[in-house]
Amino acid sequence: MNIFLATLNQTSFLFGLIIIGYLLVKCKVLPENSATVLSKLENTVFIPALVMGTFIENFTIERISETWKLLAISFIIAFLAIPVAILVSKTVTKDKYIQKIYTYGLSFSNFGFMGNAVVSSLFPDVFFEYLIFTLPLWMLIYLWGVPKLLIADCEKKQSIKENMKSFVNPMFIAMLIGIIIGLLRIPLPQWVVSVIDVSGDCMSPIAMILTGIVVSFIPLKKTFTDIKIYTVSIVRLLLMPLIFIFAVSFFDISQTIYICGLCSLAMPLGLNTIVIPSAYGKDTSVAAGMAVISHLLAVITIPLIFSITK
Repeated sequence: MNIFLATLNQTSFLFGLIIIGYLLVKCKVLPENSATVLSKLENTVFIPALVMGTFIENFTIERISETWKLLAISFIIAFLAIPVAILVSKTVTKDKYIQKIYTYGLSFSNFGFMGNAVVSSLFPDVFFEYLIFTLPLWMLIYLWGVPKLLIADCEKKQSIKENMKSFVNPMFIAMLIGIIIGLLRIPLPQWVVSVIDVSGDCMSPIAMILTGIVVSFIPLKKTFTDIKIYTVSIVRLLLMPLIFIFAVSFFDISQTIYICGLCSLAMPLGLNTIVIPSAYGKDTSVAAGMAVISHLLAVITIPLIFSITK
């Protein structure tokens, strides 16, 4: 019951923000360029602040040396999940751009906002370890996920110079700065820390409002009857966590690693597929549908997954 209530509360909160964004557009309170403005804010301020704050706080020599097993297993899980994501995406659709959106969503769940809320509510004793566990995922997102899947032009083959240019984005730069400050323990003025923390806290709420804005422009009937979105959501929410549960049954791993791995895999599809492509003028209607449907299904799937204990 605790798992169900925690999931329901978090999902209800997220959908409340989606509804706000949806109604603001339908009631013509927001101007037509609202999605563009919010996506620019997300990509240049809020997401970089979240990434920078996460690495400043957690990427220290002491924490990395003490939790190397968490980091190693996180990388292993990610590198096993990515080929599955690519295979499923190519099977579901032939559209190159949508393939990349599906691949990103299957490779990286909403392990941050949703995952942090679920873990802090249900497993507070391992919340710190979970933050460490997700550091490799953040690195892969901004080293590969964002530049190769969400920003890159899938219609043409990119040169080495173009590939390198795609890495020079606010999120990647923020990650590097966070790593440097975290490793060297460079002291920051309290007001700077507060600006980073508060800006990072804005990421998910604004992303959900942006989702509502995007959803307001797409036919809901088409979204809720799109079998492809349901297929990808089920793979993300059920198939991947169940494969993990089955695989680790053959190994002797700690309960902490088990919880961290399961939480990172069982969360719904992430929000970056909406926030980042929209800032580059790309179509986010499929991504918005993925966010809405997967977060709705998560109310059922997360309690179901966590009822299967190690």
